[in-house]
Amino acid sequence: MSIELFNQLEQKVANAVESLEMLKMEAEELREENARLKQEHQEWERRLNGLLEKFRELESSETSVS
Repeated sequence: MSIELFNQLEQKVANAVESLEMLKMEAEELREENARLKQEHQEWERRLNGLLEKFRELESSETSVS
């Protein structure tokens, strides 16, 4: 194997390692964003359920008054 081929191979391996590290960092960022979005979704769901419950209570009080 010539030194030139070895240098090319070495560069390709270095590039592959760098790409893998970047992908790992991106995956971690996406996991963190996903966790944040899940938490946000749960908060919206909790708030929406609270509003729906208030509407049910209002509806129920109107029915009992009539």
